[in-house]
Order: sequence, then structure tokens, then C-alpha cells
Amino acid sequence: MFTRKFGIEVEFTGITRQQAADTIADYLRGEVNYVGGHYEVYEVKAPDGRTWKFMYDGSLNCQYRENGRTLSANDHYSVELVSPVLNYYQDIAVLQGIARRLRRAGGFVNKTCGIHIHLDGAGHTARSIRNFINIIASHNDLFYKALQIAPERMQYCQKMDLWLVEQMNQKKPKTLEQLEDIWYEKYTGRRSNHYHGSRYHFLNLHSFFHGNHTVELRGFNGTLHAGKIRAYVVFALALNHQALTQKNARYHKVQEDNEKFAMRVYLNRIGFIGEEFKSCREHLYRHLKGNAAWRYGSRENVRSHINTRNSTNSENGGLENVQ
Repeated sequence: MFTRKFGIEVEFTGITRQQAADTIADYLRGEVNYVGGHYEVYEVKAPDGRTWKFMYDGSLNCQYRENGRTLSANDHYSVELVSPVLNYYQDIAVLQGIARRLRRAGGFVNKTCGIHIHLDGAGHTARSIRNFINIIASHNDLFYKALQIAPERMQYCQKMDLWLVEQMNQKKPKTLEQLEDIWYEKYTGRRSNHYHGSRYHFLNLHSFFHGNHTVELRGFNGTLHAGKIRAYVVFALALNHQALTQKNARYHKVQEDNEKFAMRVYLNRIGFIGEEFKSCREHLYRHLKGNAAWRYGSRENVRSHINTRNSTNSENGGLENVQ
């Protein structure tokens, strides 16, 4: 799953776009160029030829800190970092280093900040995109609880539309053109509009059909914590890999009697296995209720559940065991 290319957009405040660009130019040993335009863009060209951008985002609440206080700021403090095309193995350490430098320079996030991850759309078919829709829709509630998506961001990161899910699974589009028609069916206006209303969902396919041919995941709160950023990137790549490789992902709402255990089992299933991804797993089920190690909460609860089930089976003459 780590062979797939991706890009990331990280929103933050606390420092100006110029300060952010200067900080990362120093870190990468690159050069800063002010491009300007509507988004007042600063570009940092790294020695490897790739460009990192720092641009204005009108949705952010601009702030800075002084003498321990958080104060309102002008729009120079609205910063969105836009990465070049990245590869996990080659670039994740660089991306984490950039996050640490920006944080050290005074950058921080508030509840209006988000992270968007763009996944290379190459290789996706109508089947794999429908898989992606069903995967996200099946885990809507669990993912939103795990990622603690702030209410301030919900208008830009809506849950999967269950009407869309139903239409996709009833019509079972065979081509991307048929799938595109279903995606836009409830919307008016030109599909080519950059700020089309369909884009503001956890899973955004507008960028796939009328953008840079990427599948965008918008369900991440803003952060400059390097470990969380890595966890989000791994999570996005794993979801993409599952959509691409699973033969058929059906819509099935996940039961959440033990949220932490449900998330842990799911993460293991999609590749978060071993010590390498221990911290990633912890970031993704930290805010969930329950016990990650035991489905029924503890060893004692497991024994109690087994005893209760066995007692019920005995009273029913063992009928529950009949296949």
C-alpha cells in the first residue's frame, strides 16, 4: 500500500505564510519565491526540484500567540501547506520534519484547521471507487469518533450521503462515467466548478472527476504533531489499498459495542500490523471508548460472556451450535 503516491494539505495559523515559507526553505535548503495571486502563494523550491506551497485559506480563524495569550490575527496568518507529490518511504520523514519545524517556529492549529490527503487516482475503476464509498459509509460513525472531527469543520467534511451509497449499490455502475453521473445527480451547476458542493465530504470524488485525478480524504483535524500526521497518511494509504484490492466491499454499518476493539481489529485487517505501526494505531483509537485488547472489556468480562452464552445454549438444547 505504500507504493501509492499521495499529497497532503495542512492548514494552520500562528505564523504568517512568509514566516512558514522561510522556515521550511531553511529546513530543506531551498529557495523562497513569492508568486502572489488570489491565494497569495509563497513557494519553496527544494534542491530535488519539487515545490512546497504556502497559501491563503479563507475558512481559517487566524490567530497568533503572545505572552501566553492567543490573539486574533490578520489573514497573513492563514496558512495552508500544499505538498508536492510524495512517496511514503522516501518522504514521510521529511514531512514529519517539516511539521516539527513549523510547530517550533510558532505554528499551531485551532478547530477551523484541517488536513486533506490526496491519493493517486491511477488504477481506480468503478468497482474500486464503489468499494471506497462503501468502506467509508460503513465506518462513518466510528471514523468520526476516532478522528474527533470538530463541529466547526463539519460543513467542509460531511459524512457519506446514504442516498448516494444506496444509488451506487442499486445501480452498480460499470464505468467511471456512470459512477460520475450518480455522484453529481443531486447537485446543480457545472461539474467543472472547482468549489463544487459535492467536494465537502469525508471522501471527495470531485477532485477525481474534475481535478487532478486524485481521491481526496478530508476527515482529519489540523495538526502539526508529526506522529499524528504519519498516522493519518498511513490510514489514508491503507483505506485506498483496501478499496483497490478488495474484490467487493459491501455497505454494512459497523457494530460499535466496543469502539476501541472494533477500530483495532479493522486497523489490523488493513495493514496496521506490528510494532512499526503501534503509535499509528494508538493515535487512531485514543478517543474511542472500550478496551482495545478485549472485545468484552477484560478477561473477566470475556469469561462472563462465554459462560452466559454457554448457559443460553444449554437452555436451548444447544441449538445455537447447529449449522
